[in-house]
Amino acid sequence: MTETTSKYADFEGLRERAVALRREGLSVRQIRDRLKVFNNDMLHRLLQGEPAPEWTKRPNAKDDVREKARELRLQGMTYDQIQVELGCSKSSISLWVRDLPKPERKRTREESSAIGRRGWEATLQRRDAERLAAKQKAADEIGTMTDRELFLLGVGLYWAEGSKAKPYRTQERVTFVNSDPGMIEVFLAWLRLLGVEDGHLRFHVLIHETADVMAAEQFWATLTGAEPSAFGKTSLKKHTPKTNRKNVGESYRGCLAVRVLKSAELYRRIEGSWCGIVGAAKRADQENRT
Repeated sequence: MTETTSKYADFEGLRERAVALRREGLSVRQIRDRLKVFNNDMLHRLLQGEPAPEWTKRPNAKDDVREKARELRLQGMTYDQIQVELGCSKSSISLWVRDLPKPERKRTREESSAIGRRGWEATLQRRDAERLAAKQKAADEIGTMTDRELFLLGVGLYWAEGSKAKPYRTQERVTFVNSDPGMIEVFLAWLRLLGVEDGHLRFHVLIHETADVMAAEQFWATLTGAEPSAFGKTSLKKHTPKTNRKNVGESYRGCLAVRVLKSAELYRRIEGSWCGIVGAAKRADQENRT
């Protein structure tokens, strides 16, 4: 048997197995893991002509909305009225009903504008609801986190937001600055995982001088649970006549700097761990490409 014939036989044998698994109802991902075939082009060649099982097909959530929009159009409703009724965009409505007769105008321009505004408000409310639902679903999917997962996450967060040594300034000191309370909470949880004691932490608030400084200081003190002695002097950002500060309101609390005392060894561990993550990611990427 020639080499070409052997390769053809191997492919056909693999295809038979892939098709059989597909007909059992397995997804492409499941077949990939079962056969250890991680090349997407090869997978598609193996499954060419085989339809996907019904359970993997996503239903079109807009089918029912489209049919309802056509019913309302046939009843004589305008795009604005349909938008108010269904909460979908007028661009989608126009595509769904463009083959239907246009209803006779029965309202003044002002009345139509008022309906249009209500329709846009309904669309915004729908989008907000969808946005919140997507965020909640993503949050629920995280579940619990292992110590290893928290460790890797903390290394990535620090290398993105923490201070780093420079070729021209070898300063190995762990300092993390952020305005997001969640980022600060995760970073502190990560430090506790690594065994950093509270006595080795120092905090500094950095904020615009025109903000509510006392409220910000109280907020960060409550969030961290640190003693007042752990907080250094607040740094105020001075303003000039040209300053146009946009981060205003009760939610603005400036930034919090978290500094770890005697942290050279910790810094080296962070830097080394980050190099390890980069190397592991490159290896995984290479495996996924082949």
